Amino acid sequence: MLSTQEGLAIDDTLPQSVALHHSPPILHLYTFVPSVIVGKYQDIEAALRLERCQARGIAVNRRSTGGGTVIMGPRVVALGLGINVDYPGLKKGVGGVFESLSRVLIHALQWVGIEACFQPKNDLEAAGKKIAGLSAASEADNSLLFHTSLLVDFDVSLMLDIMNTPLVKVRDKGYNCFSQRMTTVREQLGHDLSVESMMEAIQQAFEQEFGIAFQEDRPDPWEQQTIQHYIQNRYTKREWIFSHKHPRSRMGVGQLKSQGGLLEIYLSLSGASIESVLITGDFFSTSAQIHRLENALKWTSARPEHIEKNLKSVWEKDMIYGVDLPTLTQAILLAKENQVRL
Repeated sequence: MLSTQEGLAIDDTLPQSVALHHSPPILHLYTFVPSVIVGKYQDIEAALRLERCQARGIAVNRRSTGGGTVIMGPRVVALGLGINVDYPGLKKGVGGVFESLSRVLIHALQWVGIEACFQPKNDLEAAGKKIAGLSAASEADNSLLFHTSLLVDFDVSLMLDIMNTPLVKVRDKGYNCFSQRMTTVREQLGHDLSVESMMEAIQQAFEQEFGIAFQEDRPDPWEQQTIQHYIQNRYTKREWIFSHKHPRSRMGVGQLKSQGGLLEIYLSLSGASIESVLITGDFFSTSAQIHRLENALKWTSARPEHIEKNLKSVWEKDMIYGVDLPTLTQAILLAKENQVRL
């Protein structure tokens, strides 16, 4: 088992090695110590009951890929894959990556006796319940990092105890009861399966799907140095773990459940202009794209037509995966309305 710092730092090094060393795909299969990890754009204090995590000895951290909160431990397979975006057989875009790599995991589950399917935006389901979550981010040049947490076994009561669930998700029928919408390899098989056996099936599925043969290896000196850099400058830093904090000042909040995930917009006005805006949630994007969107709105008119015009000036397809421009505009206008009411 790895600490959150080490596991996440190794994963962040994978796409760097692929890009800079022209490496073939690198697969990292492992387990974490009991821990909870939030997505890149989430507010960890809003997502988790931190005092309960501390009382239970649950480590907390933030990963570099988007998406929602995951509970990790010795019975959950953690997967990191560094791969070139142009690698044969890998479809384009975030959606294409999820589709291509979910196919691998579906085959792995089939080999152990479980029928699964991909459920957009980023889940694998078995018998209509979530058994794995997928996440991805572009990291360096033409390489990307793909993340998976696959539930061999899982403590639902722990999840309910330490997680906060936004009301907008509670109202959504898909989130009304975690215990009813999540499943495990053990539950689906009706008997236990070792984590090692699941990992072997995953490796074999990757090798078959992409026509490669993985060789067990250890990080070279450059990779070891890079891993230590991420540990020291990212995953042990409070500034990283507690980044994307929701503002504590009086700001209007717009929460909207979209096909691409939960959007949470924080907005303040100065007269008729937008003084500041913060885009957070469990979606998939890049920091550069989110900053472009936020900067396009700062100190501009808060009139709906101006908000839409300024967003259009920087908008690109899949800027936020699964979110279109009207949906983002709606969430921002909702935050504006709530700011006016304060």
